[in-house]
Formats: sequence, structure tokens, C-alpha cells
Amino acid sequence: MRLHTTTWGSGDRIALLVHGIMADHRTWRRVGPALAGRGYRVIAVDLRGHGVSARASGPEEYRPSDYADDLVETLPAGAELAVGHSLGGLVLARALDRLRPARAVYSDPAWHLRAYRAELFVLGKSMTREQIRVFNPHWSEEDLDTEMASVRLWDERSAHGLSPFVGADLWPEAPTVPSLVTLADPSMLISADDARTLAARGFTVRTVEKAGHSIHRDDFEGFMSALDEWI
Repeated sequence: MRLHTTTWGSGDRIALLVHGIMADHRTWRRVGPALAGRGYRVIAVDLRGHGVSARASGPEEYRPSDYADDLVETLPAGAELAVGHSLGGLVLARALDRLRPARAVYSDPAWHLRAYRAELFVLGKSMTREQIRVFNPHWSEEDLDTEMASVRLWDERSAHGLSPFVGADLWPEAPTVPSLVTLADPSMLISADDARTLAARGFTVRTVEKAGHSIHRDDFEGFMSALDEWI
């Protein structure tokens, strides 16, 4: 599936951005321009079932491998940088050997779905703006607007596509390119033991203090600072 993309900047230095579940390219509304200001041509996708990209025929076509194949179909290989958040981190890792970026950043990646329940994500589609604010007290008004719009477009069937992978070992054995993992504080997806395992496998691991799961929206400056020496 060819995905909808949004681009900031121009030139030959390419950065790729892959959002998490229920979001779309608009989650990167500050990161994209910031990277463009550093000389990158930034390409952000809408994953299948998200934003204005096409919908799959059913939950069985919303597997991590489906998302990864879409990235390969849509994005240029050999980018200088690739960033994936949450589900986007899981998907990016599965496409990395084909996309071959020079460096990768995984922001609170969903590499182990321990307590995942699709039904809870589906309920999120009907959340009000104030309910979203309660869960994300540090978000700006514009981020709240963006989340409301993104969730309304999201195909909730995609939540069920991840259910067969609950409890599965989806951890990368090793970074195939220099790779940074940025973590929320605390991370609900990557435990302290997990972080030590990732570091032992060769990943650079950095925690953004007091940031929630959407680090780039909770603490934009902290997120960009964590990327120092990587961008």
C-alpha cells in the first residue's frame, strides 16, 4: 500500500518519521519543521488506517508486517535518519533492513505488548477533548486539537490487528544501524530491565525526564535534546 506522506524542507539529507497508533503525520508538527531547519528533507507518513492513507479490508491486514511493507513501498531507502514512535518504532524496526537508513531513533517503542487491550484503544475514539487533556496534561492546545482530529479519522479495526501479538517477543536482537531508544519517564512499554537489555544489545538508551509516552509532544525540547549527536 502506498501511504500518504507530508514533507517539510528540501535537499538530499532525508529524515523519515513514523507515528504511533491512533495518530498520523500531524503528531510531528513541531519535530518535522525542526529537523527541516537543521537541513533535512523530512518525510512523515500516515500509516494504513490512519490519517488519509487507505484502509485495510479488515483487522487481519493490520499486522506489523503489513505496516512495514507499506513503509518500504512508500519511503526512499538510504535516508540519513529514521524515527519511529510507539507502534511506529515496532514497524520501523521490521522495515529497517530494507529501508537502510544511516541511523534510527525509536521513541518509547512498542516492542513488547504486555498489557495491550484493543478494546481500550477503541474506546479512545470517543474520548472528548477534556478527557484527552486529563491523560496528557502537558500537551499544548494545538496538540489536543491534532489528537482529536487524528483519532476521529483513525480506523479502530487496526487496534484488533495487534491482538495476536500480545505477549510475543518482538524485540530486535541487535541494532542493524546505530540506534537510539528514547524513553518516557517512566515508560509503560520499556521497563528498567528491558532498557538494560537493550543497552547490552548495542542500543543507546536515553530517558527524557518526566515525559509521558508521546515524548515529542510532552516535552519537545527534551525530545530534541535527547537526539543530540544523532541529528
